[in-house]
Amino acid sequence: MTVQTGTTASVCVIHGARDLRIESATVEPLAPNRVRLRLGAGGICGSDLHYFSEGRVGAFVIREPLVPGHEASGVVAEVGAAVTHVKVGQKVAINPSHPCRTCDYCREGRFNLCRSMFFLGSASVFPHAQGLFREAIVIDEAQLTPIDEPEITLGEIACAEPLSIGLHGIRRAGDVLGKAVFITGGGTIGCMSVVAARLAGAARVTVCDLHERALQMARTVGADHTVLSGSDELKALADSADVAIEAAGHPAALDTCLATVRRGGRIVQVGTLPQSVSFPANSLMVRELDYVGAFRAEREFDMAVQAIRTRRADVRPLITAQLPLARSKEAFELALDRTRSTKVQLVAD
Repeated sequence: MTVQTGTTASVCVIHGARDLRIESATVEPLAPNRVRLRLGAGGICGSDLHYFSEGRVGAFVIREPLVPGHEASGVVAEVGAAVTHVKVGQKVAINPSHPCRTCDYCREGRFNLCRSMFFLGSASVFPHAQGLFREAIVIDEAQLTPIDEPEITLGEIACAEPLSIGLHGIRRAGDVLGKAVFITGGGTIGCMSVVAARLAGAARVTVCDLHERALQMARTVGADHTVLSGSDELKALADSADVAIEAAGHPAALDTCLATVRRGGRIVQVGTLPQSVSFPANSLMVRELDYVGAFRAEREFDMAVQAIRTRRADVRPLITAQLPLARSKEAFELALDRTRSTKVQLVAD
């Protein structure tokens, strides 16, 4: 695809629950510090699926047509006059976070908590932060990392953002070197948490899920042990983990974490739970548990890019399928079916 200013390019748009359309958008001109990309690969994330199936992610509700997508790679098609560190034809990783860098949280280095965060593909602000599921992407040079290794694919590069979520969750867990880590959910984020725990030196990583396919994938990327939700084997793991990562986004999974983590241990909430959840707070008190949140990522995005480009983190097994943008609805339906998919990606037509 040759991209020219003033022409149109295909874009995936969600108008509400189960209302996804492929539309045409005018290709915008370039400002001096901006770069035009051709979509390389764009992974469909759990939040994208919530927007598609429910029209919302937790408190973030679609109030205008939203272009989803925040985990993507691209190929540079054109650069603005002031751009210096990427060039036409290069593969790039795209960081979807655009913090203000001036608020109190940014000054503390907690960029993911920025008071004025512009996070692509999100209804957290209004007008919404339009995302990356489009043929032609225009973005600030500062949000791009060039990838020169010829063997690293655009699909792998697009996995940097979900890997950064796993890395941030493990960082919020504290020092896991030599410790037992328990993870609920064997989807993309659960598997990325496995990879992150391994990189951080965890001695034993156990994953729990409802589906055998998800458990098989977790074993493929490094889990020592997997267990089906609701099984007697799971009950036998009570009070055994130093750290529990809740990556399933389900109240029952949180209950499992509370039962499995040992006294004095830590639970990290990575998954997005429903708005109202009954919470056994007394268990935190009596067992002196730490319960912390992990929201998006901070500097871990750069760490994820480096881990992927060196294949210290091999994300290739997680990529189930790549479908053209024109088949976005089919791709979303496939991504919703956890018995058939882990990571489904969209690619340019």
